[in-house]
Amino acid sequence: MFPEDNTCDICGKESFGSNLCQDCKGKVKLNDGNICPVCGRKTFRPEMCMQCKSKPPLFKKAVSAFLYEEGVTVLISKFKNGSPYLKELFADKISERLVGFPEIDCITYVPLTKKSAYKRGYNQSKLLAKSLSKRIQTPLLCGAIKRIKSGKAQKGLTGKQRIENVKGAFKVVKRDKFKDKNVLLVDDILTTGSTVNEISRILLKAGAKAVYVATAASVEYKPPEKPNSEAKNRS
Repeated sequence: MFPEDNTCDICGKESFGSNLCQDCKGKVKLNDGNICPVCGRKTFRPEMCMQCKSKPPLFKKAVSAFLYEEGVTVLISKFKNGSPYLKELFADKISERLVGFPEIDCITYVPLTKKSAYKRGYNQSKLLAKSLSKRIQTPLLCGAIKRIKSGKAQKGLTGKQRIENVKGAFKVVKRDKFKDKNVLLVDDILTTGSTVNEISRILLKAGAKAVYVATAASVEYKPPEKPNSEAKNRS
């Protein structure tokens, strides 16, 4: 249904009508097993991650289809840079994760900076949200959130820097559409969650009842390393 051609989207070998060849299927990992029930990231233990415990996010719950590593990083990169058809693969897997969710009233997505939108020619999160809205038969609100501050690219920034980088970067331009609604916010990757948390903040301020998050992939949560007590004692 969704392959662009008959070659693997990771290695380029013959895949006979599938997105992935047999060898590369093992490089694509679903985000399952021990998952934080709030941010949806893979955790070492079956419990809420320390980040969500110490500072609960403003969104109610987040889910993601894949673990952002190995082959998935290649798929996401292709999706963002010239292979928009991969939205179908991601939307299929995300919709499976939404089973049992509260009723969603509308879907929206994370807007791009003008520079990124011009460079790519499309917003991958918007395409993903559009495909997802068809699968779960929920209205998609386009252009409802505007990016009013570019800031730096989030990649490579620390958690605190990410939060500061997106603070005040977005604006809700269709406030009445979100009033008393359960909103599903869609993005491609969830790392620390700072971007979707900032958008959740302004959606709730605009009157949304609750915000839920869905992404194609998320990084594994890794707790901060504890200081080496032996090295500390030696010093």
